[in-house]
Amino acid sequence: QVQLAESGGGLVQAGGSLRLSCAASGERFVANDMGWYRQAPGKQRELVAAITDRGVANYLDSVKGRFTISRDNAKNTVYLQMNSLKPEDTADYYCNVNITGWGVGGSNYYDMDYWGKGTLVTVSS
Repeated sequence: QVQLAESGGGLVQAGGSLRLSCAASGERFVANDMGWYRQAPGKQRELVAAITDRGVANYLDSVKGRFTISRDNAKNTVYLQMNSLKPEDTADYYCNVNITGWGVGGSNYYDMDYWGKGTLVTVSS
């Protein structure tokens, strides 16, 4: 079983910065694509940024040039550096990691998406 631990949310003034982290832990797995989603009150969850296992990133248009996604494969951790934050960035942010895992002895391969519990980012005007 794999667990995701998020950190880094909080309250910041408009124009400020925050850095989110999400670390995957467990046994016998590799992390494939990793990403961050967000959900504001009354809105649908949307993909903010994603990064492949080879480091290719893509972003929601509204965060391009302000947010940067990165990953440390040795630590199975994905980061989201958020600069020039705006009030409309206020939301719960969730990390999502696609995992390939296997059982003892290399059997029973599986592929599954895992979600973090979410971390709240609040940007005041």
